[in-house]
Amino acid sequence: MEKLSNPKVTIEIIQKYNFAFQKRFGQNFLIDGHVIEKIIRAAEITKDDVVLEIGPGIGTMTQYLAEAAGEVFAVEIDKNLLPILAETLAEYDNVTVVNEDILKVDIAALTGGRPVKVVANLPYYITTPIIMGLFENHIPATSITVMVQKEVAERMQAGPGGKDYGALSLAVQYYAEPYIVANVPPNCFMPRPNVGSAVIRLTRHTEPKIVVKDEKFMFKLIRASFNQRRKTLQNGINNSAELSISKDAVVEALRKMGLSESIRGEALTLAQFAELSDLLCE
Repeated sequence: MEKLSNPKVTIEIIQKYNFAFQKRFGQNFLIDGHVIEKIIRAAEITKDDVVLEIGPGIGTMTQYLAEAAGEVFAVEIDKNLLPILAETLAEYDNVTVVNEDILKVDIAALTGGRPVKVVANLPYYITTPIIMGLFENHIPATSITVMVQKEVAERMQAGPGGKDYGALSLAVQYYAEPYIVANVPPNCFMPRPNVGSAVIRLTRHTEPKIVVKDEKFMFKLIRASFNQRRKTLQNGINNSAELSISKDAVVEALRKMGLSESIRGEALTLAQFAELSDLLCE
């Protein structure tokens, strides 16, 4: 069949199956072949690759992935899309469609433990839980190339000191190297979202850039530091329900690091958070 990146073909298939867009699933289908090709180039997909696609929708990007990759696992939560995918992907024998919630899928079991490249046009309402779930569960992904809200992509790539820098920046950069590939305007989707989008590639670190004694403790510390951005680091940590650390302990740790007791979380690098974490978890 003709590619679904042609808006006319997308409209025809949606009307044929009387498909209704589900707001709760954040459904905005890509209708721009140039953008899809950019995503596949950025992800460096080859015939040697196993690809995990999250949220294939009607199969627009899946068609391109099937032609570029060795094998594609497409995880789709909306069962109403299954008959559409059965038609749009009928000519590709290297695609497996899985009707599941990606947050509940055992990805290693699904792919036989093989390394995967993750590619997705992510629903904006659940972007962070999906990406953090992929990292924290240590799935064997070499890279994650995803379409997200532009503002979220900027937060993932942000460095210390700016307004975009926060817990998400630090979490993503702990696991991977972020790179914004392209900005994508609303007219590349059906229906059009209300915000701009961006494609970001997260290349997994082969070796940890930062070594920390207790990863979970460090992320609790980071979350506490950004929960109340205007407060000093010591107040943020002291007010955290997740932690029970006195202000004195924080001040002492900051002194050992040569930092001011009035410093805010947004001023610390990932390496400094790791150092602070190691001092405080003692």
